[in-house]
Amino acid sequence: MIKSRRESLALMAKGSVFLSAGTIMPAFLSSCQGAATKEGQSEEATIPLFFSISLAQWSLHRSFFGDIRKLGWAEFGRLLKENPDALLSGELNPVDFPRIARADFGLSAIEYVNTFYFSKGEDTAFWNDMKSKCDGEGIASKLIMCDAEGNLGDTNTESRNTSVRNHYKWVDAANILGCHSIRVNAAGSGSADEVRDAAVDGLGQLTEYGAKNGINIIVENHGGYSSDGKWLADVISQVNSPYCGTLPDFGNFCLEKSGDDCLTSYDKYQGVSELLPFAKGVSAKTYDFDKRGNETTIDYVQMLKLVKASGFTGTIGIEYEGDRLNEKDGINATIALLKKAGAEV
Repeated sequence: MIKSRRESLALMAKGSVFLSAGTIMPAFLSSCQGAATKEGQSEEATIPLFFSISLAQWSLHRSFFGDIRKLGWAEFGRLLKENPDALLSGELNPVDFPRIARADFGLSAIEYVNTFYFSKGEDTAFWNDMKSKCDGEGIASKLIMCDAEGNLGDTNTESRNTSVRNHYKWVDAANILGCHSIRVNAAGSGSADEVRDAAVDGLGQLTEYGAKNGINIIVENHGGYSSDGKWLADVISQVNSPYCGTLPDFGNFCLEKSGDDCLTSYDKYQGVSELLPFAKGVSAKTYDFDKRGNETTIDYVQMLKLVKASGFTGTIGIEYEGDRLNEKDGINATIALLKKAGAEV
C-alpha cells in the first residue's frame, strides 16, 4: 500500500502492489475534543492555538486514486508520465479539493500534491480556475508538494539542471494560487558530501527562480540523506537564501529501509529541532491513534513544544498516512489531536 510519496516513487520500479485499507470509526474522536464547557464548547476550542491548521492533499490519496492503487508501481509510474489523469479513478476529484477541505473538515487552508495535477502543470487557465474555487470557499492555498520531477541533488549536472527546470511550472502554478512555497526533494545518489554539494547547487538555482516570483523553495525530510536533520540543515544553510527553507515532517526520519521495515532511523525530535530554524511550514504526520486519541508513534505535545519554542507561528499541515482508519476519520483524528496537544503547550 502507499506509505508515503517518497516511498511510492521509490517503489515504482519494484512492481509493488497497493493494498486496500480498513475503515474503522474511531470511538475516541468525540472524547478527544475536550471536556464541554457551560457554553457547549470544548475547553480546547476556547484556547487560541499558536498555529493554524491546513490539510495536506496526500491525506486523501486513496480517495483520489481509487482502484488504480492495485496497479504495480512500474505501471503507475508509466501512467504518471504518459496519461496521469488515468490514475484518478477514486470517488473524489482533486479539482474539488478546496470544497472538500471546507465542507468535510471545516478547514480554511490547503496544501496540494502535484501528482494529482500532473497533466495541468503548465495550464494557466486551470490554475486560475482553482484560485477562483478557493476564493469561493474562503480557502487559502499554502504550498504545492512536488514529486516525480527529477532529483535536485542529482550528481549529474545535466540531469540536475533538467530537474530544476521541471519545477519551474510548479513555481508558476503556486504563484497563481497565492501559495507561499513549493515543497521539493533534496534527493540524489552518491556520498553524503556529493549529494549535499549537488543539492546546494540544484536548490540554489531553483530558489533564484522562486525568489523572482515570491515563492519559497522548501525541502521536507523525505527519506535518504534528507531524513538526517543535520545534513539537511547544512544544505539549507549553504544555499543561504531567505527563499529557501524546510518543511519539517514529524514522521519522515527513516534513513535506510528494507521493504516496509526501517533499518536505520534518525531521532525525530532532534531532526525536527534542527529543521525548525528554517521552517516555512510544518507537516503533522499521523499513522494511528490510541484510545485517548494520541498518535501511537509520535509524542505530539513534545513536538508542538519544539515548534512553539522555535518561534514558528505559521500553518501546520495534516498528513494522515495510516491504513487502519479511513481517510476522513484519520484526518479528523489528527485535527482533534493537534487541537488537544496545542492547548497543552
